[in-house]
Amino acid sequence: MAELTPEMYALVDYTDDKSYVQPLIEAAILKHLPSINLIYHPTTLPENTKLLTWTSYESLDFQTLLSNPSTNLFNAYIIRKALIRKHYLLHTVESYIRKNSNSILKNAAPVSVAFEVDYAEFLDEALVEGYELLESLEKNEGKDVEGREWWILKPGMSDRGVGIRLFSTMEELQAIFEGWEEESDEEEEYEEDEVARSDDGNTENQAEEKKEKKGAGVVTSRLRHFVAQTYIPPILLTPKETTGPAGPRKFHIRTYVLAYSALKVYVYKNMLALFAAQPYTPPSQLEDITSETIDLSAHLTNTCLQSGVHDGSVIPFWKLPEVFTVERETVEGWYSQVCEITADVFRAAVSGGRIHFQPVPNAFEVFGFDFLVGEDGAARVLEVNAFPDFKQTGEEEKELVAGLFEGVVGVVKTFFGEKGEEDERMDKVLDMEVGGF
Repeated sequence: MAELTPEMYALVDYTDDKSYVQPLIEAAILKHLPSINLIYHPTTLPENTKLLTWTSYESLDFQTLLSNPSTNLFNAYIIRKALIRKHYLLHTVESYIRKNSNSILKNAAPVSVAFEVDYAEFLDEALVEGYELLESLEKNEGKDVEGREWWILKPGMSDRGVGIRLFSTMEELQAIFEGWEEESDEEEEYEEDEVARSDDGNTENQAEEKKEKKGAGVVTSRLRHFVAQTYIPPILLTPKETTGPAGPRKFHIRTYVLAYSALKVYVYKNMLALFAAQPYTPPSQLEDITSETIDLSAHLTNTCLQSGVHDGSVIPFWKLPEVFTVERETVEGWYSQVCEITADVFRAAVSGGRIHFQPVPNAFEVFGFDFLVGEDGAARVLEVNAFPDFKQTGEEEKELVAGLFEGVVGVVKTFFGEKGEEDERMDKVLDMEVGGF
């Protein structure tokens, strides 16, 4: 009597942007695994059942999933700080370059300084070993604002552009941190006052208004980790025709990357170009650089910082020559750089001794890599995001995101013994054996 093939299940509960993402994941799974049983809540399944789990990181039962490595496949590595935390990524790249001086990463990441600071008064001490930063700021003191080297400040553990600031002198940097502390004090006083006046029927609305007003700020002591990066003069693209803001605009490349098992890495070829909301102006033309209300819309290309109207802000990467004054050959060169850099970022993460990045055979994960192309034409990796914000892509490019999930399932279904399918949208850039501990 022939042995029955175990049933296959997929637990799908993608909590982030669920209405946007969940249907796309389900459709991709059913396309490649039509006989699979979709479930939406953890349940007891028959022994040796094949299970694909695709849910939020916090919902993953890692102990159970890892205890069944031959039947359970899940959608996030347990430890990947070497990639997704800005200060860890900085150390990962720096360590790799010291051992591999010919790596493309040597010139593919901005000069960066990581530091920890709880309160503005300790900023000087925190920067004692930040030689590159201190030397640059010291040189800037004797220069006109147009001739300075600019830096961008990023909280190491925030996302969606929260807390990003520009600065060129120590005085400006100090003022940024002092401003955050003042706002923190004001917020605490406001909350205490609202508790005392809790019978006021307008309290809830006032609190929400306060929350929205302070939403772009940070509390230094809660974040602690910061990264200062040299501000890379960007290559600018001018629209051929536009109904929106005219003039050359700054952009960055959003690349979706699949890491599967231990370890294969794929770049999803259908990348995105995310544009700043306003035409570009140099940092030297900004006024009141330390103000909480400063307008950085010409410099920040994160779509979640914009009004929500994505017209002209999100462009499929391969359509750039159609929409902007740039040659196809140039765009192809950027893509080649992205693939090479992505591969070396994962090599760097693996070379760190498996401390902060631990790929396992029965897991996969989709990351969002952000690249900036400088005016010299070189691409540089800015950051890596876990569980990227797909909804910010917008309804206009929803099919692009759907194609990503189809490509992902087409690769990872081989875990269940299914035949993989060639998908020209998924470029394998790394295939290496990563052993256990």
